[in-house]
Amino acid sequence: MQTMPLVRIHGPNDFRTDTIDRPAPGPDDVLVRIERCGICGSDLTYVKIGGIPGTVRPFAIGHEFAGVVEEKGCNVQHVEKGDRVVVNPTVGGNEIGSGGVKGAFAPYILVSNVVEHPRSLLRLPPELDFDLGALVEPLSVGMHGANQGKVGAGDKVTVFGAGPVGLAAAIAARYFGAGSVVVVDLSERRLAVARELGMVPFKADSGDIKSFLMAEHGIVTNDPLLGEQPGTDVFIEATGVGAVFQRICSIARKAARVVVVGVHFTPVELDMINFLMKELALTAATEYPVEFPAVIEMLGSGKVDVRPLVSHTFPLSAFDDAFEQALRQNEAVKVLVDCQA
Repeated sequence: MQTMPLVRIHGPNDFRTDTIDRPAPGPDDVLVRIERCGICGSDLTYVKIGGIPGTVRPFAIGHEFAGVVEEKGCNVQHVEKGDRVVVNPTVGGNEIGSGGVKGAFAPYILVSNVVEHPRSLLRLPPELDFDLGALVEPLSVGMHGANQGKVGAGDKVTVFGAGPVGLAAAIAARYFGAGSVVVVDLSERRLAVARELGMVPFKADSGDIKSFLMAEHGIVTNDPLLGEQPGTDVFIEATGVGAVFQRICSIARKAARVVVVGVHFTPVELDMINFLMKELALTAATEYPVEFPAVIEMLGSGKVDVRPLVSHTFPLSAFDDAFEQALRQNEAVKVLVDCQA
């Protein structure tokens, strides 16, 4: 039987490139040759904590990927050998990169139950290369955040956190017609990418964000008890830092929409009087129940250029270096891995 490398976690801060048997598809499955796979912030967390508690160990990682149909089962009709595809890792019970068994930092991956769940495997349009295909998953997370915030034409949006998901939410907001999108972060490198993407950058330690937003988004005075407030319609919290969430709630105008997409590992206090007085619409966003096809359509439209998100590319044979680069978040935005090299 043929073998292949697969990156797996064996314990906290202990990941290795193991050698396993190459999977073979059953009648309802597809074997995908992986071309590109992105390193996600969740991959960094999984390595730190040793995988997801309660799942298997060793724990396979990698879920942001695109590739080519290498083999397909006899019952699979909607894709053919040689088709360029992107895989939704959460569909069909595959749980790629989050269940411990399957991971996409490998040359091949088995996508199961494709006949029953055809939307687990979507064709890439000819104009989208594998780098863009690997961005579909994180862009879908960001688009879901913008959808949860009901971002529409003319909205004024502020995104806290210029990591891949925060920038993806900002990109989706612009695509949905937002009039002004401010991105707040401490990293000059990531803010430079935000500027290149057409956003308004603000370095978090450079001044008062409330004053900046009042200058950028205007001032509203719709409640004399609250005084002057920024005219921002939607805030997207993509940092996972409790103090940032609290600051958003403190500066948000009455009836503003606040979306949490950052992962908060510890409880965060919420000022309920402020929440009540401002009638804030607070929601959260995780995964992408309907966004995968919409992101492919967005990328194919030519209306957005997301290539600035890709900061580094490494071969799978140098995964250790790729992972170390991804940890240097002041330097990296999205680190891609070429799984055929």
